[in-house]
Amino acid sequence: MTLTIYYDGQFWVGVIEIQENGRLKAYRYVFGTEPSDTEVLEFVNYRLYAVITKSTQLGIKEKRGVNKRINPKRLQRQVAKEMKQKGISTQAQEAIKEDIKRRKMEGKKLKKQRDNAFKQKQWEIKKQKAKKKHKGR
Repeated sequence: MTLTIYYDGQFWVGVIEIQENGRLKAYRYVFGTEPSDTEVLEFVNYRLYAVITKSTQLGIKEKRGVNKRINPKRLQRQVAKEMKQKGISTQAQEAIKEDIKRRKMEGKKLKKQRDNAFKQKQWEIKKQKAKKKHKGR
């Protein structure tokens, strides 16, 4: 059984997937506003069973092949890949991340400009010293 919560553009929706006897059953539950962790826990503990038993869904046959043993390293890579996948976030969080990314890039540009200016100044001082030495001062 898996519960996936996502934002469909208007509401936060939970999709419950259950695999029984070679059949896949899916149920949809609309949360409305973004659910907090406590609301999700409350849903799982108290309302999930009612949502599942209320429906008389037959489900569809799974189109999976024979389950063969997966190499442990491959399984570990798959788990790491799923963990890295971008999670569902609010638009505000994405806006904040974009702002931080933009400020970071601006900071890098400013630092590079300062470093180049410093190097140019050092080079000019070095050239002036060389000219003074050449003139014998």
